[in-house]
Amino acid sequence: MKIYQTNEIKNISLLGSKGSGKTTLAEAMLFECGVIKRRGTVEAKNTVSDYFPVEKEYGYSVFSTVFYAEFLNKKLNVIDCPGADDFVGNAVTALNVTDTGVILVDAQYGVEVGTQNIFRTTASLKKPVIFAINQLDGEKADYDNTLEQMKEIFGKKVVPIQYPLACGAGFNAMIDVLLMKKYSWGPDGGVPTIEEIPAEEMDRAHEMHQVLVEAAAENDETLMEKFFEQGHLTEDEMREGIRKGLVDRSIFPVFCVSALKDMGVRRMMEFLGNVVPFVNDMPAPVDTEGNEVKPDSNGPLSIYMFKTTVEPHIGEVQYFKVMSGTLNAGADLDNITRGGKERLAQIYCVCGQIKNPVDKLCAGDIGATVKLKDVRTGNTLDEKGCEIAFDFIKYPAPKYSRAIRPVTESDAEKLSAILTRMHEEDPTWEIVQSKELKQTILSGQGEFHLRTLKWRVENNDKLPIIFEEPKIPYRETITKAARADYRHKKQSGGAGQFGEVHLIVEPYSEDAPLPDTYRFGNQEFKMNVRDTQEIPLQWGGKLVVHNCIVGGAIDARFIPAIVKGLMDRMEQGPLTGSYARDVRVCVYDGKMHPVDSNEISFRLAARNAFSEAFRNANPKVLEPVYDVEVMVPSDVMGDVMSDLQGRRAIIMGMHSENGFEKIQAKVPLKEMSSYSTALSSITGGRSSFTMKFASYELVPGDVQEKLLKEYAEKHSDD
Repeated sequence: MKIYQTNEIKNISLLGSKGSGKTTLAEAMLFECGVIKRRGTVEAKNTVSDYFPVEKEYGYSVFSTVFYAEFLNKKLNVIDCPGADDFVGNAVTALNVTDTGVILVDAQYGVEVGTQNIFRTTASLKKPVIFAINQLDGEKADYDNTLEQMKEIFGKKVVPIQYPLACGAGFNAMIDVLLMKKYSWGPDGGVPTIEEIPAEEMDRAHEMHQVLVEAAAENDETLMEKFFEQGHLTEDEMREGIRKGLVDRSIFPVFCVSALKDMGVRRMMEFLGNVVPFVNDMPAPVDTEGNEVKPDSNGPLSIYMFKTTVEPHIGEVQYFKVMSGTLNAGADLDNITRGGKERLAQIYCVCGQIKNPVDKLCAGDIGATVKLKDVRTGNTLDEKGCEIAFDFIKYPAPKYSRAIRPVTESDAEKLSAILTRMHEEDPTWEIVQSKELKQTILSGQGEFHLRTLKWRVENNDKLPIIFEEPKIPYRETITKAARADYRHKKQSGGAGQFGEVHLIVEPYSEDAPLPDTYRFGNQEFKMNVRDTQEIPLQWGGKLVVHNCIVGGAIDARFIPAIVKGLMDRMEQGPLTGSYARDVRVCVYDGKMHPVDSNEISFRLAARNAFSEAFRNANPKVLEPVYDVEVMVPSDVMGDVMSDLQGRRAIIMGMHSENGFEKIQAKVPLKEMSSYSTALSSITGGRSSFTMKFASYELVPGDVQEKLLKEYAEKHSDD
């Protein structure tokens, strides 16, 4: 295989909503380049892209697939990404290591929520975008309506390169207004017949050609002047103008294809080869120090590991992008992220599960390697003396969580290793061993996301697992001051146990003055603060302990034990066993015994005194509340609003955005447990949402009463 230089390499992401035809388009692209001799189909489960067992089982893409095509003496590295929103992490990864996004739009359904979501990602990363209207041969296909939708949502930068002469079963021809030619195909697609534009289409073609010329000229002052002088541009000048427009996102060209029938695919690939920016045409990425790292084949060698898969009979396959320098097979590199050294004994250009060995890869190229010792997704490997590191991929926050455990408890360690491995394959799976909830919490992008993981664990790793509703990380606090004392006394032969603690609790607030005087009933308690400990809590808030003991009632050596007793109850609140927060405690009196007092006695006394005072201080349970944004089509907005209100949501605002309605709300986490499934059901999969932790808020009285009752029943035997 030829060694391609940086200025001969183009990196492209294949994107779009679920069912838009990306895998089928990938097959057609590979067929047109001669990489495969026969196109596979999703139904026959023999495509280059969807080759993992879980993908064949479910019939849709779960992982992104890397493949390359040699076309017009260029190398096109393409990453075919899953369309389902649950697997968005693959698209985020792909867009970060490629330079252009080709977004497929289904001509039968127009612009879907998934299309908008992925377009927003391209905008945030400032990546060029090409649209391909696919499935023009579908019975419900409507090119004009789809194009109008695209212009309405994505703006006037959407400029057609082609338009079909007919949609539906009769689709077999289109007009290319860049080349000003008619393309037509036989029933089996493939190589087109190229003819002059028919007279009846000439007016429309000229009008669209003029719009395209103006859009191309806008991106270059020289071209603009020439356009004003001559009224037209040459084909090469238009290509140059479009390339510049792609780089600064001032033009979004639109192509027409039928991936299934291989119509229009070769023409689109010609555009990718001739017009799409090369690696070195794009802004250089920056390292962790904020320095630009240009893709220079003669620069210091640095590669970024962006993807990991585990394949049968091979093990871990690590995919990388050469960020700088030239990588040779057998290179010894330093892992800048984790430390240690790695030898890349063999490097490959990859086409699905086919791996072709190569001797070297230049800056900007994408490849894979195997059998590395200790490399993780997101690591940077450099040659000796180079200290470049990258960390530029930011993944979306999870939306759906479940507690996970093995059916057989003894398999817990095995499950942990499997989950760690799967996180490497898909970083949007998050695994947390929650000490607070005493559960392993698995979070992802949706129910399908987690269901896919469950299938893989049970079928590939042969480990039965159980998903359960995750517990909610409630918090406990108090709203007024209260007093309590407790004597711990135990005598069982020999030395006994004795400790007595008197304390006052009250809500903690920033900048509160030191405690002075408290009144409970007819008694007044004056505080004389001798020492203060402020303990920031890992789970938020603080515990502040004032030592107000006078006259040596409790020896100073027992104060740490008292603080430990208070922390015991802060870690397991008296109401529901949840973490407590924002409490101020004044320890003002007590008693000790010259022989029987010890640390455990005062720890237990403090714990019980705190519990009693806490319960008398008008305690409240707090619940986590999230900021939720929901994007919905206007025709189902009422149903979505009703569902949110049934989840105790507080609607914060609503407004239209690109043809969809955006609802902003604050919703308790408890009510979001299965929201992704419910929203999909209500809207037919046409909506999406994001959620982000906002704050802890008081639960309603009836909810608190229910929580306390459940906790009391569960611990009635304690």
